[in-house]
Amino acid sequence: MLGGGGFRVPLVHRALLKDTGDAAGRCTELVLHDTDRARLDAIGAVLAHQRDRHTGPAPAVRTTTDLDEALSGADFVFSAIRVGGLAGRVRDERVPLAEGVLGQETVGAGGVLYGLRTLPVAVRIAERVAEVAPDAWLINFTNPAGMVTEAMDRVLRNRGLPGRVIGICDSPVGLCRRAARALDVAPDRVDYDYVGLNHLGWLRRLTVDGTDRLPDLLADTAALTSFEEGRLFGADWLRALGALPNEYLHYYYFTREALASVRSAGATRGEFLLDQQSRFYETARPNDPEQAHREWERTRLEREETYMAESRAASGGRQRDSCDLDGGGYDRVALALMRAIARDERTTLVLNVPGRGAVPGLDDDAVVEVPCRVDASGVHPAATGSVAPDQLGLMLTLKAVERSTIEAARNGSRRAALRALALHPLVDSVRVAERILEAAGGLR
Repeated sequence: MLGGGGFRVPLVHRALLKDTGDAAGRCTELVLHDTDRARLDAIGAVLAHQRDRHTGPAPAVRTTTDLDEALSGADFVFSAIRVGGLAGRVRDERVPLAEGVLGQETVGAGGVLYGLRTLPVAVRIAERVAEVAPDAWLINFTNPAGMVTEAMDRVLRNRGLPGRVIGICDSPVGLCRRAARALDVAPDRVDYDYVGLNHLGWLRRLTVDGTDRLPDLLADTAALTSFEEGRLFGADWLRALGALPNEYLHYYYFTREALASVRSAGATRGEFLLDQQSRFYETARPNDPEQAHREWERTRLEREETYMAESRAASGGRQRDSCDLDGGGYDRVALALMRAIARDERTTLVLNVPGRGAVPGLDDDAVVEVPCRVDASGVHPAATGSVAPDQLGLMLTLKAVERSTIEAARNGSRRAALRALALHPLVDSVRVAERILEAAGGLR
């Protein structure tokens, strides 16, 4: 795990502890890599307490600040790094907000700035994986996940390792499961038709026993507004769309309201997390695993309760449902993905991978977020069929933004960086884009 001192690492470790599958395909060693030894020690203590409370087999855990040492012999490399730390996130949020446009970690100008800072490091990681662990599968959770996955894929493809990087996100799985529960159907009984890019997707069908149940859900106001996305977007707008959008589309569909809510908050999300997690890392005692785990669990719950609080405030201010407070779900997606590949436990997951023609209108190498069949041979994206013009239009625009960001990070091109910022739908002026770029440090 790259970013092994990160706050959510214990969720992945917890999922590994719960893995009761075939011993021959079970994880035997978890290596945590981070550039910050103090963070590694704090998270290592949390993992030690989780292991001590676990009665079954558990993977050995070791930590290192040496990248090549971490990669050597790995079957899976999980990348969850944050270049610049949470202080960098705060800057990504505050610089656009000062210009009157949305500041958010992965959406809008903030997402472009985060990508410009992250992509060179992500590319370097892909190069080292190709050199040190060419047989490994690279699972990317580093944001902005779509553009980072596409940049890493280019590196591995050029090294003769196509299809070895897979991007994951917990937003689609959360939406799908909440929609199924609103229909009073077990989530595992449903086939989901989902299409988009990372943090820009739509659930278009919910098929149960051969019947699409999404029209039933859209027609039932009580059921539709019983879960997060229904309350976030409102029943009328969801019926107008005829689909259930990913929660991050709230920033696109309700831009003024979202921006007003973010600007009226006392602190940005990054500032909240920086303060919260700084306190955890300062107070967690590496020599007292029980205390470190207690502090982590308290901090984690507070983090989950306040997730996307500004968007909820802009749409009524309701609290998150208790079933959404267990840590998101990316850890379970990661485990299901690893099990499918390592044990040939075939499954279908919504993943970020090169579409290979799955989405009409996007080229084969464009990383898209779609349902994929996963088995021992890898990931196979499902064809989505035609995409609504409004959805495809947004996807094409955002793909241009992603690729301009990748170009700018690769070549240091100011023109490409300006293009990425100015073309984003949430940046309303080229002059604003120019000022944001300069305030963020600029490019040549």
